[in-house]
Amino acid sequence: MDHQIVLIAGAGLAIMIAASVFARRTGVAAPLLLVALGIGASYLPSTPAIHIEPEIILAGVLPPLLYTSAVKLPVIDVRRNFGLISWLSVVMVIVSALVIGALVHAVFPSISFALAVALGAVVSPTDAVAATAIGHRVGLPPRLMTVLEGESLVNDASALVVLRTAVAALAVTTHFSLGHTVLDFVWAVVGAILIGGAVGLVTVLLRQRLDDPVLNTTISFAVPFLAYFPAEEAHASGVLAVVIAGLLTGALGNRRFSARDRQTQSTTWTTISFILESGVFLAMGYELPELVNDARAETTLGEITVLVALVVGLLIALRFLGLAWPAVQSRFGPDDRHEQAHAQLDQFEERLDSMEPSSQREENRVAWARKRLARGRADADFEEREPITGRGLLVLAWAGMRGVVTVAAAQTIPAGTPHRATVVLAAFIVALITLVLFGISLPAVIAKLRFRPESAEDKRDSVQELMRQIGESAIDAVGPLSEQTVEGEPLDPEVASALKDRILPRLVAGTRQLRETKPDTREQMEVIQRRYLDAMREALSTERSVGAYSSETYRQVQSFLDTLEQRFTTA
Repeated sequence: MDHQIVLIAGAGLAIMIAASVFARRTGVAAPLLLVALGIGASYLPSTPAIHIEPEIILAGVLPPLLYTSAVKLPVIDVRRNFGLISWLSVVMVIVSALVIGALVHAVFPSISFALAVALGAVVSPTDAVAATAIGHRVGLPPRLMTVLEGESLVNDASALVVLRTAVAALAVTTHFSLGHTVLDFVWAVVGAILIGGAVGLVTVLLRQRLDDPVLNTTISFAVPFLAYFPAEEAHASGVLAVVIAGLLTGALGNRRFSARDRQTQSTTWTTISFILESGVFLAMGYELPELVNDARAETTLGEITVLVALVVGLLIALRFLGLAWPAVQSRFGPDDRHEQAHAQLDQFEERLDSMEPSSQREENRVAWARKRLARGRADADFEEREPITGRGLLVLAWAGMRGVVTVAAAQTIPAGTPHRATVVLAAFIVALITLVLFGISLPAVIAKLRFRPESAEDKRDSVQELMRQIGESAIDAVGPLSEQTVEGEPLDPEVASALKDRILPRLVAGTRQLRETKPDTREQMEVIQRRYLDAMREALSTERSVGAYSSETYRQVQSFLDTLEQRFTTA
């Protein structure tokens, strides 16, 4: 049996790699291929029946998947899209679960309201894996990608809280309490923020003190579970705690982790995410025939067809209706809102200019207010530069794929519950249909809407402008090269001459010739370059908190500085 498990795992990895390569060459979403291959593999002769416990998915697979996505998602992008993300991932998930529960119970009275709500809860959260893979390939605007990723991170928590309440109702009584659900959700959010924030902060501070990429990576493996299990024990949302810990780690790690640590962990976590995501979709297809056999004892083909059609139809209708209000808002009055925002910012700036601080405390308050003003202007410019139009909302409505959470959460419905097999099979088929329906049609929808991506020249100009800006800030903070000293001694003339034309913005030119310099001057050159590099990192962090540039621009400049740091290390 052990040899058989090893062979199955090896075959699974081979299938994942082949599906990924084929998807890149053909443009077909990899999750669709993996599900199809899993179904096909289940019918091969002598293949064993494999049943993966849902708790393994929810507690062992979901936390690292969410953590990987959260670390990469810029906090400023989440903040700027918080309203729409909250609407889709909280309000629409709860509404969808209750509406689906009510209508399924009305059409199929033998399915209790609590079980019907449980079905609605497991099919409500979207899975951004296939959508973002397609979006990256066909050039979906970055802001829409952020909304999809942010929604998929938070909606799992909303769905699992509703599911937990519904399952509790199944165990005790058939009564489903909306008030109890609301109270559960409030504590789930508050508890997750407290626990996830504490875990994220403590582990970042610990990892900052360790100069060992192996230890840092090992600690990072523990972070999602350190956030998930305590939150679950406290009856808060474990998945939301993981998201909070990941967002905080990503935000603080840009300043507190070394370039080597960031790049090592990025590669490691990308690999882990690929294996886990691919494995879940492959297992999803592999288990489907067994689920069909289990459901045959309590339902008919006609009943399951009607149930699936009803749920899929409601999901599509509710998602389009849920995005109707943001669509109406985007069509009426955007110019007025922009003018009002700029007018309010101008008034705020006039008040600041008229202030004459008389103490250091007041000067600090004015400086803080000016930073808030700069961030407000950056937010207003962002809304004008990257608005979510009706076309964007149509893409969001069409990106309604279900996946990992639906598959795993459905199987947590207690065994022995009447009509459990029917509900679990319906959830699986709904996930499959949405993957196929939206996964195949989404590229054509995006192509038809003809979004205009930012030109390569504009991207290059933004990166160069940001480099110039943080370079000037570094000079202001550290001082001109001519004034620099190392351990109280002035710079060697040869060092000053070598660095004079290379510090900003092309510090890399100095590192290329570092080995060629004399040993007694090499240390001075390295110290000065690190001094300016640290100042540029600090300036980049300040600029990132304001958000005047796109997240991709910040990422490229961060990558450039990381490359410089690693060259210093190996020089």
